[in-house]
Amino acid sequence: MSDHYWLVCHTKPRCEKKFAALMAAEKFEHYLALVESVRRYAQQTKRFTKPLFPGYVFANVPTEKKARIYQQDLLARAIIVEDEAKFLRQLADVKAIVASGLELSVMPLLTKGRRVKILGGPLHGLEGFVDDPTNPHGIVLSVDVLRQGLHVKMPAEQLQALP
Repeated sequence: MSDHYWLVCHTKPRCEKKFAALMAAEKFEHYLALVESVRRYAQQTKRFTKPLFPGYVFANVPTEKKARIYQQDLLARAIIVEDEAKFLRQLADVKAIVASGLELSVMPLLTKGRRVKILGGPLHGLEGFVDDPTNPHGIVLSVDVLRQGLHVKMPAEQLQALP
């Protein structure tokens, strides 16, 4: 087994930057994806950076020093990355996209069978399942008693993935 492993560190609310600072102080390789955000108020405009993935920092931690990530009570849990090669490829992609400066937003993966809620329009609040993730323009609303479903065309941006 390796003497280091990558962790997906789920921080306590609004603690991502503090946790990243702790990782830097410990000299652990880590990545916190930050994007610029702009807020306009009546008298002024504020620019600040915010986490792209709220609540998450990725860290490469030495096995014998894992306890150090919990020292400031900033972490809710740490999940070991199972497929490190795939994770590192995806992390490199995320870094490239963030560095590009292009506008981006995080979207839930809409996979077949994923339970979703409709966020707007006349069906606001209804829940159903994604029918075709390759073309997620609709969901199936279940009518369980009839063992049938209704397929409704719905823009993916109006769907919120449910846990």
